[in-house]
Amino acid sequence: MQVFKKVEIIINSLELQKVLKILDHIGVSGYTIIEDVTGKGYRGRVIGDLEGHALTNGYVMTICNEEQERQIAEAVRPIIKKYGGVCIAADVKSIVD
Repeated sequence: MQVFKKVEIIINSLELQKVLKILDHIGVSGYTIIEDVTGKGYRGRVIGDLEGHALTNGYVMTICNEEQERQIAEAVRPIIKKYGGVCIAADVKSIVD
């Protein structure tokens, strides 16, 4: 098994394209996106509006190496501080070599 970092980002849909550009710039090999994510956090429950999804969130998950994890965290931190959101990372193992 090979060890990687899994980075999960929940961000306002309006900022989602910025996050994807960051991942592309850093050179991650791929990512998964789930749009219109809702939930509850320290800011209360997130409920999307019906007009253009301006208040919905997107979820992005990627698997990367430790250096890419560090670069992602540094790049998305200002976006999350300004617009809200979550970025978490964890050690994971791939079951396919």
